[in-house]
Amino acid sequence: MEALTSHDTMVMFLALGTLLLAARVLGELAMRFNQPAVVGEILAGVILGPTVMGAIAPDFTGLLFPAAGSLPLVLDGFSILAITLFLLVAGIEVDLSVAWRQGRSALIVGILGIACPFALGFAAAWAAPQTLGAEAAAPPLIFALFFATALSISALPVIARTLMDLNLYRSDLGMLVVAAAIFNDLVGWIIFAFVLGMIPENTSQAHPVLLTISLTIAFTAFMLTAGRWLIHRSLPWVQAHTTWPSGVLGLSLGMALLGGALTEWIGVHAIFGALLVGVAIGDSAHLREHTRTIISHFISCFFAPLFFASIGLRVNFVQQFDLFLVLTVLAIACLGKIVGCTLGARYVGISRREAWAVGFGMNARGAMEIIIGLLALQYGLIGERMFVALVVMALVTSLISGPAMQRLLGLAKHPRLSDFVLAKAFLHPLQARKRFEVIDELAAALCATASLDPAPVQAAARQREELMPTGMGNQLAVPHARVEGLTLPLVAVGLSATGVDFDAPDGEPARIIFLILTPLRDNGTQIAILAEIARIFATPQAREKVLQVKNYTEFLAILKTERK
Repeated sequence: MEALTSHDTMVMFLALGTLLLAARVLGELAMRFNQPAVVGEILAGVILGPTVMGAIAPDFTGLLFPAAGSLPLVLDGFSILAITLFLLVAGIEVDLSVAWRQGRSALIVGILGIACPFALGFAAAWAAPQTLGAEAAAPPLIFALFFATALSISALPVIARTLMDLNLYRSDLGMLVVAAAIFNDLVGWIIFAFVLGMIPENTSQAHPVLLTISLTIAFTAFMLTAGRWLIHRSLPWVQAHTTWPSGVLGLSLGMALLGGALTEWIGVHAIFGALLVGVAIGDSAHLREHTRTIISHFISCFFAPLFFASIGLRVNFVQQFDLFLVLTVLAIACLGKIVGCTLGARYVGISRREAWAVGFGMNARGAMEIIIGLLALQYGLIGERMFVALVVMALVTSLISGPAMQRLLGLAKHPRLSDFVLAKAFLHPLQARKRFEVIDELAAALCATASLDPAPVQAAARQREELMPTGMGNQLAVPHARVEGLTLPLVAVGLSATGVDFDAPDGEPARIIFLILTPLRDNGTQIAILAEIARIFATPQAREKVLQVKNYTEFLAILKTERK
């Protein structure tokens, strides 16, 4: 049996260690400048690869990343494993229940958000395939479908991260964007799976095209129905009879690899199987937010940086940079996605400013486009010029998404949290011990102060909580609802001595709980209040001060002194 030599093993660890450390350092640096970590991770590969070090010190690059021998196969296999597990995390982020509960609004935004860029991309690629970087041997139809799909898929992990950074993730606007992105990505990846099945080089060793497509449809239908149900029923048993979190982590990783093996056998890339497994696991109500976070951190801290750094090793980004192609791809991508999603948001009644924010939020492409571009490069659909253009487009759209949303949603004057917190709705200590009981207690206090009927208010707040838990972590929870007939926002505050489980990402119970009621059309007030709560209570010192107060006056003083 062939095995790596001692020298090969040394070089492998040296290459992976150097790549990982560079990716983590530059990823952290990117986040310090409020940019996605993937920007720094790809930059690490660009520096270590042929673009920079390959030109300055080719012997060093050749030693770490040799072009021949067994090591390139090892690194390629590791890259496939990393990308497959990354798609597992992306799938876990796809909460189907959120998409269903958002209903018509998310469906319309999602449909227009994929239809407009798909139509624009297909028309452009069909009319001028060579101009857009198609390889000479690439079938025109398959290239046009690939290009259209590549421009249609958003990047749910990047979108979620952007919304979290802007403190919008738990808001109504954030939920609409997330739900539309879920629908968008699920449809886009299914289409892309069919495109992969149509590639002759991909299907020649597997099955005929029609059989590949049929098997893909059958596997997708199974995982989104019976497979999802089986996983949902088995998770409680796994959590009860195995060590936490090792049991759930082992189940998730094992099923992702098996799903990847199955889709590879079908004739579609392994990433599609891992994505569907992730969707099925992530949709289970038995998978707690803390467990999701552990799985995400495990993969995102090791596998994802190595994969994205390896992107920079594949291509010389200076030699293959085509400014005209980059600008063309960027213009088509932004025009189709932003206009489509904005029109969808306006159609469902979102205000003009927030509708544009939805469009820019959905425009973030990030890792998904890079993955699609890499697969197209491997299968010979596109050349290196087009791959570089797709990488640049993915990074630029991710970079402009957050600042554009922030600017659009910051046009209105930000209200002050202290303006809406009512003295008689400051409850210290809370009597309730369970999540929905706390919501009812806070809602009753607000309704008594504002002369509102508590029943519909409690129902609205409970329904919003069922849509997605509002635990923010760091002992904070912000249940909220929009209430018909309300003219001004109302905020109740409750302090709990023991803490209440609001299913926060860090697994910690909430001790500082805000109930925020806003009018049906609040012009961004809810978002501003949520953002101010996140800013004020960002530090442990501020949270500890609040937990030590004895009355409403002391609480109000802290709000004003801690405001940044």
